[in-house]
Amino acid sequence: MDFYYHPGSAPCRSVMMTAKALGVDLNLKFVNVLEGEQLKPEFVQLNPQHTIPTLVDNGFIIWESRAIMIYLVEKYGKDDDSLYPADPQKRAVINQRLYFDMGSMFESFYQAIFPQIRDKTPANPEAMLKVDKAFGLLNTFLEEDDFVAGASLTVADIAILSSVSTFEVVDYDISQYPNVAKWYENAKEVTPGWEQNWEGVVLLKKFMQSNRQ
Repeated sequence: MDFYYHPGSAPCRSVMMTAKALGVDLNLKFVNVLEGEQLKPEFVQLNPQHTIPTLVDNGFIIWESRAIMIYLVEKYGKDDDSLYPADPQKRAVINQRLYFDMGSMFESFYQAIFPQIRDKTPANPEAMLKVDKAFGLLNTFLEEDDFVAGASLTVADIAILSSVSTFEVVDYDISQYPNVAKWYENAKEVTPGWEQNWEGVVLLKKFMQSNRQ
């Protein structure tokens, strides 16, 4: 499987961790989005939205990280795979958390933190309030369970882990949300591929620091 990615991208890293959890090998194809490589005709032909991550599996092309994660589990996981269990109610909660990541957690990063990385602009106070709100909601989700969608690790944890870890590029204080902090420390220990995820976070942080000089 060809996997078009950038290591600084949280959505890309969530797919890579999912593949690691499944024991699936990805043929990594680096796309330098900062140089506009995603706009090259050959890539746009694969993905008209010219976004990463993009997966090509024996001619089948799919993009959007959460769709890719579910596809990988449904195709390559076991029938009873706890990453995305078959029970409709369990799946509904996982799906809700995935949409939360897309629409709240990662979206708040994109609006509040990414401009600081890309444009060297100071944090926007209004955008940072949305970050705080997203972390507050996640803290609520974790009041009764050790994982974001129940009692065990799922693709929702993996997606949110990649997003939450990326806030460390600006040293966001996760400790002010005790349930999130506890979950985060545990998720780093039990999620396959965490080391590779962290390498991407460090790379992004180094880029941000060098961009400020």
